[in-house]
Amino acid sequence: MRPTPIIEFVDEEPALHDVVLNGVRGFNATLFAGHPPGRDLSIAIRDPDGGAPVGGLCGRTNGGWLGIELIFVPESLRGMGLATKLIAMAEDEAKRRGCHSVWIDTLNPAAFRLYQRLGYEIFGELKDYPVGNSRVFLQKTLAPLS
Repeated sequence: MRPTPIIEFVDEEPALHDVVLNGVRGFNATLFAGHPPGRDLSIAIRDPDGGAPVGGLCGRTNGGWLGIELIFVPESLRGMGLATKLIAMAEDEAKRRGCHSVWIDTLNPAAFRLYQRLGYEIFGELKDYPVGNSRVFLQKTLAPLS
């Protein structure tokens, strides 16, 4: 008989995140058999003086989709079209990787308007996240399904 595992709350344990992430990705690989393997996609905005990253975009391509997980432009650099450029670069790379669509979510009303201007359409909404606001999920077709 196997011993009962211990289940407990933890504050921060990076190793736990890696175990769960790798376990989910391993399982998902069985669901996407015949598709290219999932790949991370990252684009940096770098400080022109020292080259350190100050913002950017992080996402992942898998199963014919690009998921844009995080996008951040520092406030001092906003209004320069950098978010639009980041998204366009990510979409172009997703197409090169064979993706047909992209999805993103946001809590930010200004980002929501930008995504709509870029052709993204709502496919879901988590109301009262946070209370009084919504987290909106948007998607965009990059290429017709073959």
